[in-house]
Amino acid sequence: MRVLPTISLALAMATLAPAQQSLSFPTDDGGRVCANLYGEDTRAVVLAHGGRFNKESWRAQADTLVSNGFRVLAIDFRGFGCSTGPRQTDFDNAPFENDVLAAVRYLKAHGAKTVSVVGGSFGGGAAGDASIKSAPGEIDRVVFLGAAPNLPADKLKSRALFIVARDDSNGAGPRLPGILAQYEKAPEPKELIVLDGSAHAQFLFQTDQSARVMREILRFLSVP
Repeated sequence: MRVLPTISLALAMATLAPAQQSLSFPTDDGGRVCANLYGEDTRAVVLAHGGRFNKESWRAQADTLVSNGFRVLAIDFRGFGCSTGPRQTDFDNAPFENDVLAAVRYLKAHGAKTVSVVGGSFGGGAAGDASIKSAPGEIDRVVFLGAAPNLPADKLKSRALFIVARDDSNGAGPRLPGILAQYEKAPEPKELIVLDGSAHAQFLFQTDQSARVMREILRFLSVP
């Protein structure tokens, strides 16, 4: 009897995982964004990391999104990885929304019919500010993970989903009241999901809430 060679689990998973393409593109203010691209669909999602993460941190979520019919572009913000741009060392005042807008416009220029953004922590704030500064219809939907726009949320131009853990906090105190205040200002359609626990933004994917968070994101991105 002929014995077939055994394929390792790691090799099998690598074979099933969507291919990753590394690329970069300019921002309107003279910066350059480095990113990882997955998939080829016309529905696209930009993944915008938080301060303790980078574009590689989204790999598991990117794989899930691709398997559900999305093209995914995970970016590094200016000052992270090989991304650069004006004021990149001034974290509190850097125009990170320009990096998100550059990613959205790259996808639109390369065949995406709709582009949404999922942002964690300061990346969520940048995603919201990008929606506010975007042209109408440019950003379809925004998912805020432990975040809200820095600019007034009543100016959002995208459908919005806010996901936050009830006891998420930093040195200034609980984050929920500020996020709730911005959620209440945001125009319809919008959704708010408050989870148990204290995990902040992308750290939710390291908890037993991970599967639910991903389901809610997929549902929100997929509903007409």
